[in-house]
Amino acid sequence: MPEKEKLRIDKYLWSIRMFKTRTLATDACKAGRVKLGGANIKPSHEVKMGETYHISKGPERKVVTVTGLLENRVDAKTAVNFYRDDTPVEQTTGFKSMFHAPVLKRDRGTGRPTKRDRRETDDLKDNFFDKAEEEED
Repeated sequence: MPEKEKLRIDKYLWSIRMFKTRTLATDACKAGRVKLGGANIKPSHEVKMGETYHISKGPERKVVTVTGLLENRVDAKTAVNFYRDDTPVEQTTGFKSMFHAPVLKRDRGTGRPTKRDRRETDDLKDNFFDKAEEEED
């Protein structure tokens, strides 16, 4: 794959498949969801080998170290060779546990939930995620 000496952070994050489009990568940089040493960086920031970036994508947090510069987007198996994922295990398992949230189902034919039903459902969901955050601390 062609490597480049100078590369923008938004293009790099798109090429290693952290974001689906380059526009999403640019927007994440502008919104302060991509950090270098705790400081927000602009989409035009020049990527250097060995730099460590903290990336937030919704509830997911990633710590990525640059091991190679990649100008064009490639398949996922190849893209893994151009960065090292240094995300702590606690954060990785915490993110995955969100997918094991209780699934609330209603019986078929019971109609729309009432306001009371909705409040009970919201309370169950809120309590589940509050307990998960306490376990992480």
